[in-house]
Parts: sequence; C-alpha cells; structure tokens
Amino acid sequence: MYLLTNGQIILEDKIVYHHAVVIENDCISAIIPETELSQYIGYERIDANGGYISPGFVDIHSDYIESIVSPRPTSLMDFNMGIREAERILISHGITTIYHSLSIYKDDGFSHKPIRNPQNVNRLIDVINETHTSQHLIRNRMHARFEIDNIEEVDKFIQNIKDEKVHLISFMDHTPGQGQYRNLEVYRNTIKGYNNISDVAVEEIISNSTKKDKITLDQIKEISQIAIEKNIAVASHDDDEIEKLSLVKSFGTTISEFPTTLEVAKKARELGLWTIAGAPNVMLGGSHSGNLCATEAIRENAITILCSDYYPPALLHSLFKLSEEGEQDLHEMFQLVTLNPAKAVQVDNQIGSIKEGKKADIIVIEKMDDGFPIVTATFVDGKLITRTNYRSTKSHMQLT
Repeated sequence: MYLLTNGQIILEDKIVYHHAVVIENDCISAIIPETELSQYIGYERIDANGGYISPGFVDIHSDYIESIVSPRPTSLMDFNMGIREAERILISHGITTIYHSLSIYKDDGFSHKPIRNPQNVNRLIDVINETHTSQHLIRNRMHARFEIDNIEEVDKFIQNIKDEKVHLISFMDHTPGQGQYRNLEVYRNTIKGYNNISDVAVEEIISNSTKKDKITLDQIKEISQIAIEKNIAVASHDDDEIEKLSLVKSFGTTISEFPTTLEVAKKARELGLWTIAGAPNVMLGGSHSGNLCATEAIRENAITILCSDYYPPALLHSLFKLSEEGEQDLHEMFQLVTLNPAKAVQVDNQIGSIKEGKKADIIVIEKMDDGFPIVTATFVDGKLITRTNYRSTKSHMQLT
C-alpha cells in the first residue's frame, strides 16, 4: 500500500495540487487531500518532491524492439532477452504499456533486417504473448503492421488475430509515389541512405515496387472485421489523401497513423478518427520524411496521440518541449501519451488515467536542477517497479 504525495497530479480533466494518490493492491483506491494523510497508517509514502504524478505512458506505436533484437543488419539476439532488456529501457522513460510495432513485410526495399523475416516476426509475436503469463515489468502488447503486398502471410496474420496474440493492427503501403514516400525524390535519397547503390538500381527498385500484387480491398475489409470482432482497433498508415480517409473508415478504421499533411490530419479529426504523430517529430522540429510537422498539427488540434515511433525518450521530453517552447497546455499534452492512446486501443476502462478503481500504472516525473525531466518512480499494477535517485557531487569533491 502506497501514498504518492507532494506532487502535481495529472487527472483526466485537470492538474490538482495538495492531494495524494492512494494505491491499494493493484488499483488506485482514492485521491485525497493531503490534510487526510494521517488517516492512512502503515502506507509507504513516495514523495514526488513537487514533480508530476502522471498515468504511465501508453505507447501504441513503437518499433524500438527491432533495434534491441537486431542491433546490426546481420545480428539477431535472443528474443526473450530482447524483451526483458527493452522493458527495462522503456520503463525508464515512463512507458508502462507498449504496443510493439512489428512490420510484416514481404520486402521493405531499404535494408535486410533479419527481424523482419516472417518466421522471426512470428517467433517474436509468440514471445510477446508469453510475457502475459510470465515475469515481466510492463504491459507488452502487439501491434501488427501488415504491408499489403505480403500476400503469402495473410493466413498467418489472420490466425494470430484469432488467437488474440495481436492487440492492434494497421495496414501499410510503402509503394514509392504515395503515402510516406509520395515525394519520389525523398524516397530516392532515403533508400540511398540505407544502401550504397546507383541511380539505376534505385529506379529499378521503384519500378518493381509499383508492379507488386497486393491484397484486395475486400480482403482488407475481411481482416479488419475479424479484428473488430475481437475488440482490436484497426489503423490506417500514412494517409496522404482526404479521399482515402472515407475508404479506410469504411473498413472500421478508427486510427489514422502519421497522416502526411495537415489538411489530411484535420479531415481525419472531422471524421472522428484518432490521429497519431511521432514524438521524435516534435523533438526534431519536423518529419524526417518531409511530411507533416507534429508541433504545428498539435497546435491546430489535428493530432490527438503521440507515440515514440523509434525513439522512446521522445515521449517524455516532447511533452515539456510542447508546453515550454510551443506554449501548449501541459495537461492536454499529457493526454496525448496517456488517456488518448488508451481510448484509441480501447483499454481506457483499466489504464490511461489516474482515477479511482483503475489500475495503478503511475509514474513520478521530477526535474533536475537544469530543468531536465526524469522519471524517478514507476508503478505498474500497484507494484513499485523502479526508483531513481540522481546524486550531486558539488559538495563531495574527493571521489566522483
């Protein structure tokens, strides 16, 4: 049993002060004025030191696990070890629920990553699924990103959905000339960055990509319906045209991942879709692919969710960057990484906010002397998972 005190508590509708969060068993049992603390005898107190007491971050799009399991193009580490090590890194950045985004490619066109071989993807899906019944730190979930030219893997994809090994699905089409790579010059430069190849070879890749067979719209609709019946959210990816939004919504899609322009993002919101941008986009001041600027889109209320994408530290730091440099309301920024993503994947009845009766997935965020935000305590399911204490050597000059 714990009392989280002396912090600014991020609630669903506001930030409250001079209150404490009471944790009993695996849930939040109460949010009380600090004047009532004396009534709670035998509870361990966690002092937030004036920092923020926030829901744990819910990251619904992160392919970071690929970098952990396959740190070099030809290296493939043990999958169980990869999950364990990824957990320890993710939790240090405040992420208590992760949707590992695994790409089910036929050929990504950029570089050969062994983790993207179908047999390895399916092995990793099984390992992620096994964490639910074995020792683990955070909530590991599976976001299956299906490239629509991977016709051979459709049956296995469907089976994983039926077996409830998948918790979010998205359909991708990385054909050059549309979506993320609608600008062919950006595509050419990107692919050259991955491979030391000639202009002729690049043009051949582009030509071959445009000729690939793809699953039909009816198949996409059928797969989406199977997922929806399992209470699994469906996302589209790299929406680049307003006309496409109505089409994907007809499949039951509720999430638009990485809309490529502000116009498309705004229209997606009008249609009631959740819209996702990458937190690294905020940190870098724009998209690495030359697409939508997340900061501008958030200012225009066109983006409702931030994900870590490929860089987990960006979630925490983007919130304060948006608030302090972008003059955005800090409470609203916290919703981008807590309650909104939880709602989008339909788990907000249990996690995503600090509310009586919900799971006690909570983090404490403090700021260092220079204003750098750090996670100093983490709870998952009411268990204290981590404590971090930075030290200062200003008054101890002998041994540092």
